[in-house]
Amino acid sequence: MGIQFGREICGNLDIAETREWLVTNGIGGYASGTVAGLLTRRYHGLLVAALKPPLGRTLMLAKLDETILYGDRFYPLNTNRWGDGIVSPEGYLCVEQFSLEGTVPVWRFAYADALLEKRVWMQQGANTTYIQYASVRATAPLQLGLKAMVNYRDYHGITQGNSWQMVLDPVDLGICVTPYPGATPLYLLGDGATATIVHNWYYGFDLAVERYRGLSDREDHLHAATFQVTLNPGESFTFVASTESQPNLDGAAALKLRHTQEQKLLGQWKASRSIKAKEPPQWIHQLVLAADQFIVDRPLADEPQGKTIIAGYPWFSDWGRDTAIALPGLTLCTGRSEIARYILRTFAKYVDRGTIPNRFPDVGEAPDYNTVDATLWYFEAIRAYHSATEDDALIQELFPVLADIIDWHCRGTRYNIHLDAADGLLYAGEEGWQLTWMDAKVGDWVVTPRIGKPIEINALWYNAVRSMANFARRLGKPHQEYEAIANRTLARFSRFWNQDLGYCYDVLDGPDGDDLSLRPNQIFAVSLPLVGAQGIAPLLNPMQQKGVVDACGQTLLTSFGLRSLSPEHPQYRGRYGGDPLQRDSAYHQGTTWGWLIGAFVCAHLRVYKNPVQARQFLEPMANHLCDRGIGSLSEIFDGDAPMTPRGCIAQAWTVAEVLRAWFATEE
Repeated sequence: MGIQFGREICGNLDIAETREWLVTNGIGGYASGTVAGLLTRRYHGLLVAALKPPLGRTLMLAKLDETILYGDRFYPLNTNRWGDGIVSPEGYLCVEQFSLEGTVPVWRFAYADALLEKRVWMQQGANTTYIQYASVRATAPLQLGLKAMVNYRDYHGITQGNSWQMVLDPVDLGICVTPYPGATPLYLLGDGATATIVHNWYYGFDLAVERYRGLSDREDHLHAATFQVTLNPGESFTFVASTESQPNLDGAAALKLRHTQEQKLLGQWKASRSIKAKEPPQWIHQLVLAADQFIVDRPLADEPQGKTIIAGYPWFSDWGRDTAIALPGLTLCTGRSEIARYILRTFAKYVDRGTIPNRFPDVGEAPDYNTVDATLWYFEAIRAYHSATEDDALIQELFPVLADIIDWHCRGTRYNIHLDAADGLLYAGEEGWQLTWMDAKVGDWVVTPRIGKPIEINALWYNAVRSMANFARRLGKPHQEYEAIANRTLARFSRFWNQDLGYCYDVLDGPDGDDLSLRPNQIFAVSLPLVGAQGIAPLLNPMQQKGVVDACGQTLLTSFGLRSLSPEHPQYRGRYGGDPLQRDSAYHQGTTWGWLIGAFVCAHLRVYKNPVQARQFLEPMANHLCDRGIGSLSEIFDGDAPMTPRGCIAQAWTVAEVLRAWFATEE
């Protein structure tokens, strides 16, 4: 049995409004909401369209308020909380069951002796959402009423209706909504239903999660039209919201296509695995489907099949660092190496002065290159790809770009990123800039600047140069220079080890000297492959590796990842919440990060060589699939118990690293 809840969850509003579902369309658009049907975020909606794929996300259909007339009684199926705190209606009380069919959310509404099923999914490659209703049990016909609540705004924004007059035109089988001249029209359609245009603003939807985040928590939506349809027992009706004027209205065919696509993904993954490998548990199957939600099209003029990775839903776009870290888990571990190839080639086109973009550019925008680690993770993604495929042709194609990257780092590039000739370690950072993954910044305040020689940056640098030497050797090119650079880094990496503390410094040679804060970044000095010409070429000796793993395990490890700072540190923050200043000041100062569990598991496996024990650290994630983002894994968690999930409900590198670590224990 997959993910499924009964009334113990669905009938408890305090819980049901914290369980969120997500469906995506492969071009950056999505639909998302709560099990209760209650809006709690500005990011919730039945159609958040990617008008400039994979971005340009625009809220177009916020929700459908549903009612049933059965016999002589009305049953509201929708739930709303208003600005005065009143919850009305309370349709969640009719939800008998919620489940996932693959990634398709399914509700079962029970009223009297009848049962109505509702499903939501999107068409791949199109800004089209399907909402299907099926009368699966009844003794008489029912009348279904749907109030379509529309909007038209950037998904980060919030709407106050005021006197906004949208143009609502009747079309065959529904209506067309034109918010203003030049806006993309929204088509609301339903074969077999009658549509009545209304144009009535509903004011003061309460957004509880936005209030928790210290942001505006009231929004208005326009009741554009009401759709009504009669369903006899056993019949179904599909409501379609689309930016296309003539989408496929055959709900049964569209749903079958969605299920077929997901079965294909699972089949492709299973075919890529070793015949000797044991069948993974059902929750790993679910993660394979979740992985696909982050992979989206980014067509380029010279690469129409360009691909990228959305860092997280509901608010992140595609970022260089997140893409490079997530790529092995999302693509190679799921049997989709061709997707990895597209992504690696796409990012190669944006290398400038030896770095890839931190933030991937929108149309007409210049890339942001304020990152030191994204480019080094890009090397690791290429290494992992080649290890899985032995695709020498891609290495041959990218080799000049990679050689240029190494050269720029050796002589120095933007943001004072350069190789220190004195000790062979990589230095990075300038006042006012955040270059590592600990990148929170509020105004001019960089919360964790980490200027100097961060430990994970130097582990990644060493790994990159070793990989480059292996690539050169593979292609019959000179490799001695890369070996020499790597050996210089290896010779002085021992500077990071603090014998008295039994773990590594986080940053060397910073403005205030060496930083002995216990942070998780040192785990990468153990977990990265670090493969040289003669096999594993570790940065730390076995005693030091064990010290790092034990320090992280005993002080930083939680059920869902590693804390970003030791609880014993005076700046530790164990709860993540509040306004942007409060949240960002806690983001990397104690908050647990789910993606770090992957590196910890791999490091633990390397030190203790016990795959059964290493895998146990991943098992809490199976339960988390039923929590915040149902069927996916969260971005972050509180550092303090019970490690409440926070941030994005579905994060690419969390899903990717759990998958990668799981299969590492299998190997």
